[in-house]
Amino acid sequence: MKIIVPMAGRGSRLRPHTLTIPKPLIPVAGKPIVHRLVEDIAGVLNQEIEEVAFIIHESFGQKVEEELIAIAKKLGARGTIYYQNEALGTGHAIMCAKDSLSGPAVIAYADTLIRADFDLDKTADSVIWVKQVEDPSAFGVINLNENNEIIELVEKPKDFVSDLAVIGIYYFKDVAVLKNELQSVLDNNIVHGGEYQINDGIKQMMAKGMKFVPGKVDEWMDCGNKDVTVETNSRMLGFLHNDGENLIAETVRLENATIIPPCYIGEDVAIINSIVGPNVSLGKGTHVTNTKIQNSLVQTHAHIKNAKLDNAMIGNHATFDGEFKSISIGDYSVLE
Repeated sequence: MKIIVPMAGRGSRLRPHTLTIPKPLIPVAGKPIVHRLVEDIAGVLNQEIEEVAFIIHESFGQKVEEELIAIAKKLGARGTIYYQNEALGTGHAIMCAKDSLSGPAVIAYADTLIRADFDLDKTADSVIWVKQVEDPSAFGVINLNENNEIIELVEKPKDFVSDLAVIGIYYFKDVAVLKNELQSVLDNNIVHGGEYQINDGIKQMMAKGMKFVPGKVDEWMDCGNKDVTVETNSRMLGFLHNDGENLIAETVRLENATIIPPCYIGEDVAIINSIVGPNVSLGKGTHVTNTKIQNSLVQTHAHIKNAKLDNAMIGNHATFDGEFKSISIGDYSVLE
């Protein structure tokens, strides 16, 4: 089994945090989004992972590439790096990894996290994972026939088709079939909004009678912008806490401090005269003084004092001293 992860976008909706680090490497509950995604998919599949292929922008740099290769190695898999340097769509991104497009594979976009427990339908050519949503008009949804097979993908339907939204994770029994169809999409210049889309390759597979079935996830968590990323951090902390994971490092220093779980507290964090939690992640080396903070995500080596924070997201090496409550400041920012 292979896992293919298109992640070349910088994540403009999550700026300023993505000005210095790609969105998939932003930590949620103490671990980068893409790291959690790949681990969760591998756990759900319960199969040996042969390769993890990451499609990134060349500007991400060598350090990012090394981190991604390490994620694959941790799963006992080979890590491969491909580049997509132009934003030409999901189909184009996948084809940037065409040398790895063979055999069974999962394609997963690195801006979403899941909680799921299921078995693959071995009779299907493909599984498209979905989640029931309240407002399907805001999503791409699937249309099912009486045999619970997917017969259509509909993008942001004005009229009701179904309430099962596509979450951006796909399984292909032989991903080389998708590769051939996407090559046809590229060769025939089939574009939507100036981009080549995975859906056009999938629609061609459907037209040839291939069997697509839905896979349902228990939880689908987005990391598209600051507010939903903070919310996802809170939800993930709750899941990990309920699973019995130890989320507080042994090297945390507490002085007249209270931690209200669930919280992730990284190594060498100092919390002084403060209340932290619930639903807070504090990255390695962060110092919190005279502060009350809840429902917030703080990256590494930040310094926070004299604050009352709720729904805040603070970058690496940032300094904050003030009375604002819901803030979003990027790496190395200073507000005093």
